[in-house]
Amino acid sequence: MIRLHCFGESGNAYKAALPLELSGLDWEPVKVDFFAGAARSDAFRALNIMGEVPVLETGDGLRLSQSGAIQDWITEKTGRFGGGTDRALQREVLRWVLWDNHKLSGQAGSLRFLMHFLPPEKRPEQVIKWLHGRLKPAYETLERGLAGRDWLVGDGPTHADFSCCGYLFYPEPFGFDRAAHPNTDRWLDRIAALPGWKHPYDLMPGSPADRADKDAPADGAQKETT
Repeated sequence: MIRLHCFGESGNAYKAALPLELSGLDWEPVKVDFFAGAARSDAFRALNIMGEVPVLETGDGLRLSQSGAIQDWITEKTGRFGGGTDRALQREVLRWVLWDNHKLSGQAGSLRFLMHFLPPEKRPEQVIKWLHGRLKPAYETLERGLAGRDWLVGDGPTHADFSCCGYLFYPEPFGFDRAAHPNTDRWLDRIAALPGWKHPYDLMPGSPADRADKDAPADGAQKETT
């Protein structure tokens, strides 16, 4: 059995969970109680010294962390979502995955965490303002990349799409306005129309609604990373 250690609030875990679900592989999610500090526990760090989700485990002893590495493994196992056999397309998929990690998800995950998973009195307003400024050109880059295209790379969905959409389906607002980005809006609808697609809160265990005090993570909780 393929197991993905994850939690529903994590957009970076979603970047691995969504292609797992769409690939047809037999897998199950394992909840990491991030807001109770599980990712900082000795047991979890024995699983992943980085103390981050997602983490993939397979029945043959393989263990992988980082969503991009997990996506690469999915392609290795299924032949899907990696750009096929065309090396130019494979590199283009990788280019968007790396861009997302640095420019889009890397900023969006931090901003969403600060805005919605810290108590109001602990929210650093200047950092939040700075991250909004950093994300604006990233949203515009994605919008330009989708101009005249159904998918970011090639003629079908790839890990480029699954990486870049990682945080954009979440209901908590963090400065992304679908109506202001029509190419991105249509692209998100196409992803959501893929057979087997699920919202992150339906695909992985855990959501803000599951916690009685959704604005009070454990003291010192770090954001999850890719």
